[in-house]
Amino acid sequence: MSNPATPPRSLAEALRAKDDASLAVLLRARPDLITPVPTDLTQLATRAGTRASVLRALERLDRFALQTAEALAVAGDPASYGELLGLMAGDGGDPLVAAALPRALGTLRDQALVWGDDDRLRLVRTTREVLAPSPQYPSPTGLGPTVREATSGMSPGRIQEIVTTAGLPSTHDSVSAADALGRLFGHRKKMAKLLAAAPAESREVLSRLVWGPPYGQVTPEPAAHLRWLLDRGLLLPTGPGTVVLPREVALHLREGRAHREPEPVPPAVEPTATHRPQVVDATAAGQAYTALATVEELLKDWDEGGPTVLRAGGLSVRDLKRTAVALDLSEPVAAFWVELAYAAGLLASDGEADERYAATPAYDEWLDRPPAERWTQLAQAWLTATRASGLVGGRDTKDRALSALGPGLDRSAAPEVRHRVLTLLAGLPEGTAPAAASVLARLRWERPLRGPQQQGDDLRGRLARWTLSEAELLGVTGRGALSAHGRAFLGAPPVEPLVEKEQEAAGPGDKLPVHHHRPAAVLEPLSPPEQAVAAAAAGRLLAPLLPEPLDHVLLQADLTAVAPGPLQRPLADALGVLADVESKGGATVYRFTPASVRRALDAGRTATDLHAFLTTHSRTPVPQPLAYLIDDVARKHGHLRVGAASAYVRCDDDTVLNEIMADKRAAALRLRRLAPTVLATQADPAALLEGLRAMGYAPAAESAEGDVLITRAHAHRTPPRTAPEPVPDGPPPPDGTLLAAAIRAIRAGDLAATTPRKPAGTAVQGGELPRTTPAETLATMQAAVLTGGTLWIGYVNAEGTASQRVIAPIRVEGGFVTAYDHTADEVRTYPLHRVTGVAELAEG
Repeated sequence: MSNPATPPRSLAEALRAKDDASLAVLLRARPDLITPVPTDLTQLATRAGTRASVLRALERLDRFALQTAEALAVAGDPASYGELLGLMAGDGGDPLVAAALPRALGTLRDQALVWGDDDRLRLVRTTREVLAPSPQYPSPTGLGPTVREATSGMSPGRIQEIVTTAGLPSTHDSVSAADALGRLFGHRKKMAKLLAAAPAESREVLSRLVWGPPYGQVTPEPAAHLRWLLDRGLLLPTGPGTVVLPREVALHLREGRAHREPEPVPPAVEPTATHRPQVVDATAAGQAYTALATVEELLKDWDEGGPTVLRAGGLSVRDLKRTAVALDLSEPVAAFWVELAYAAGLLASDGEADERYAATPAYDEWLDRPPAERWTQLAQAWLTATRASGLVGGRDTKDRALSALGPGLDRSAAPEVRHRVLTLLAGLPEGTAPAAASVLARLRWERPLRGPQQQGDDLRGRLARWTLSEAELLGVTGRGALSAHGRAFLGAPPVEPLVEKEQEAAGPGDKLPVHHHRPAAVLEPLSPPEQAVAAAAAGRLLAPLLPEPLDHVLLQADLTAVAPGPLQRPLADALGVLADVESKGGATVYRFTPASVRRALDAGRTATDLHAFLTTHSRTPVPQPLAYLIDDVARKHGHLRVGAASAYVRCDDDTVLNEIMADKRAAALRLRRLAPTVLATQADPAALLEGLRAMGYAPAAESAEGDVLITRAHAHRTPPRTAPEPVPDGPPPPDGTLLAAAIRAIRAGDLAATTPRKPAGTAVQGGELPRTTPAETLATMQAAVLTGGTLWIGYVNAEGTASQRVIAPIRVEGGFVTAYDHTADEVRTYPLHRVTGVAELAEG
């Protein structure tokens, strides 16, 4: 164990000096470090320095913390806090940078990317390799190599020439010459004097390279102003025709700053409009109701089996277009609703040979819930889903088309981006809509893009833009501002209500004062139990704002019915059979036609039933044209009977059959008379029914027993399906219980690995298990039982995994040792034959 007063010599020692709370912060920020749990702190430090883990940690830093790490990568190793502050704030200083730097440095320390005291700050080696400049991957700071690095392959004679030309005395070797040149370039007054003598063209060249990239091209015979720079080492050759601006020179020209624009403070989310909270909530509630209606209409349209599943999975472009036309929406919006129903577990493939999409049994359960609960289920599915419908219509990395409900739409960052965007909205005053550009700028500061390969694909920016539009479609926001039920859904505390006088004094576009709103930074994703509570609270706020379903319509003389609002489900279902929807919106218009009335009669309703239904549910008298239409269709309905011969038509009135045979339109049916009252055809009954109806007749289908078949819509359902699981973005953050157990195991393993042992007969190298004979192992165990001593043992479990443990033996009998295991922090029993060896711990 290292002395707390002694500076740590490695990352492992720095971790060993941390308390449990600090280790918990590290493991919570980098959960990949405990997957699986390391055996000790040395292994934890090794894992924290692996390239994959370091890259993941760097990608989760905010811009200023990343800038701080980039500055440390071009500083000395180790670097002092004063040197780091100079690189970040420059020679002139910057109070904002000075105030924010301790937080950024603390973040790097908490995530084990930096270790050491303030006078000896060290970047983890892999972090320095990733961020340090190189010819292949220039530093994000735009700085090049140091003088020593740039002159490492230069001939000693050439280096001495440069030193002499720069006005320095020659040295005895190349290393000291490079160091002397670097000290000159780093000395502000001497460097200013040297540059004052430079030609104007030379200073212009330096100004073009100062902020990067630091590399340039020269000809074999450079111009005089370039020769002046080369002779004094202000430009150093790195290869044939290539020169570089040394880091010390660039820092002088930058006045000591590693970055052109340090960003210690996150950009503010700017408001673009402010609305009355009541208007925002009402608008969002209207959108929430529209969302429920759209999902119902989508799955009702697929009630008897939806589109077929492509061989590669997903919807075809043609089926998506048809769905968009049926919903009267654009294709991207239709894809969003299809994907949302799928994410909520309401839609899936049926898994049959002719695989089709259809509603799941969970859809029927969803329909039986109150509207507010149905909305919270959709909102929860949207917030946590990793599928991004905005990708539909694009191409994947292999140039394959991305289709709705198909593979390749999962983006693990989607839930985090959605939650963060809504959190930023929750941090604004109530009723305030943000400017989309400011939201994107804030997200880029919190998770800056790294590397040229990411600059061209700003996935987080696209996810944020989709989130803003999808939240509006779903009713989480209204007029761009977060609604009260949306705020509750995030778990944010409600904003204190405005006093009545403020409400009366404010106009529709006035900015209302807000007494309390929760800062965006403190809203963390909720656990499942917390999310259930938040969803219930959101439902209670939304329920009073949703329109009450109506039990009536308004019948009109032009064979239409107007529903002035949402209808109760039994009424809407019955009216959907009896009439066709002509237009949708705030009021739905239904049109009655002979075909729609015949559809209701086919479903088993009689003319008397239909008259009674309309009389009961109409606030206006049943118009005479509608009554005549129902009676006329009912009088003809079933007069002809169609059955299977392949198919036949029978009618008690042979004159009607004569008319059919004489009609030229019946030629395609290829009818022939079997009897005065029976016609037969090779066509199937369904085709015969459609053909006769097209000729203006109203035939009815009959069974083999001669009874009229009542046709009702068949609700096709898939077998029970579970909603798709989100694709995780790495290991999930550990909960408190797992963290405590992991830290306890790491500490115990570290104790076993670092506790001094007494010298044994067989030397044990670091990291190796102790080796003793069975007789020595048994004798040492029995002695420890008598003396109450603590032992260090090597143990191989049944799976063949070797580990080292610190135990206090309690009892040895029957080939087993029962001991208190300090590594596991519990009493355990071990077979002696699995103990590789034993060593006594040194006293103290």
